[in-house]
Amino acid sequence: MMLNISTEIMIHASAERVWKILTTFEEYPVWNPFFQSIQGVLQKDQTIKILLYKPHTKKKGMSFSPVVLVCDHARKLRWKGKLLFKGIFDGEHYFQIESINAYTVKFIHGEIFSGILIPIMKNNLRWNLQSGFDEMNNALKAQAERVSVKLENV
Repeated sequence: MMLNISTEIMIHASAERVWKILTTFEEYPVWNPFFQSIQGVLQKDQTIKILLYKPHTKKKGMSFSPVVLVCDHARKLRWKGKLLFKGIFDGEHYFQIESINAYTVKFIHGEIFSGILIPIMKNNLRWNLQSGFDEMNNALKAQAERVSVKLENV
């Protein structure tokens, strides 16, 4: 069984600006309500370490070490993690930045889950992650648009 949770938001900033904020992990504690931290090199086949907040809190949550599948500058970032071994509970997280024009992008953020635990976990996953992704998307939008306005006023 598979489960795809996908969100999107329009951001009035360049793809480059959104990418820079998204991939500047040391700034996550300042603005990101979903990911507490990400460590490692964003390069295909590299393992990164991720720490999430508990849903709807700023308390330490789950940590995991997925492998980067795609890192396409200012366009796409994907990684895949698993619980114990492949087929139990796998998640492929993705971010996609689609340029609408020089100063507007559509930001797509989601995760595709598969494995034997999905039927048991799907309702909880959908509720927690949909709102968590939306919170992060809104925070990213605010951060990118705030920075864009500052840059335009210089």
